[in-house]
Amino acid sequence: MAKLGVNIDHVATLRQARGEFDPDPVEACRVAVRNGADSIVCHLREDRRHIQDDDVVQIRKAVKCPLNLEMSINPQIIKLARKVGPDYVMFVPERRQEVTTEGGLDVRRHFRRVQRAAGDIADSGIVVSMFIDPVQYQIREAQEAGAQIVELHTGKYANARTRAAQDRELSKLKKCAAYAKSRGLIVHAGHGLKYHNVSAVARIKDIDELNIGHSIISESIFTGLASAVRRMKKLVS
Repeated sequence: MAKLGVNIDHVATLRQARGEFDPDPVEACRVAVRNGADSIVCHLREDRRHIQDDDVVQIRKAVKCPLNLEMSINPQIIKLARKVGPDYVMFVPERRQEVTTEGGLDVRRHFRRVQRAAGDIADSGIVVSMFIDPVQYQIREAQEAGAQIVELHTGKYANARTRAAQDRELSKLKKCAAYAKSRGLIVHAGHGLKYHNVSAVARIKDIDELNIGHSIISESIFTGLASAVRRMKKLVS
């Protein structure tokens, strides 16, 4: 049974739209955990467009379940992560002009930098995760660079316009999840997953956790965050 990680970035997006104090991402974490979230995910971007440094500090203090901090390999953010001590750090690619993360980290291309960053994080007792496309060589490179967890990018599956294309992407996810598991890695998956398309990915036996944010926060506008989390948890599990 897959676990559910709830990403609360877009609670902070709404707060930052007015530059005020609500809605509070920390309270969103508490609601999510009370209603079935197995972990909390947040992305501290270099441009601080939603989650802020103090959010990470306060979430770490307030939430007792695992905290998964998404981040680039920026040295200043690595320094903060080592100080705060999330349970996991997930390295993701980041471009300032992108609306959301557009694909997996190219570990092969940036191997030495990623390996150094992973070493810095691991030295602080934090588990290293890497967000990668469902490609076998990226799984190998991620493990060699120091990843203990790989999160498979599900964006192409989520955005597939035809059943045939969706099936192709689902097959890639299944094969890569099995391959990563066979190498001793923990496998997570996420990006673009919604209520209508999550079940097929949740049924992949080698995936341990799905990390989902935007669709849950969007649904919460109409039904409330507690209900939105419970509904997604039921689909995932």
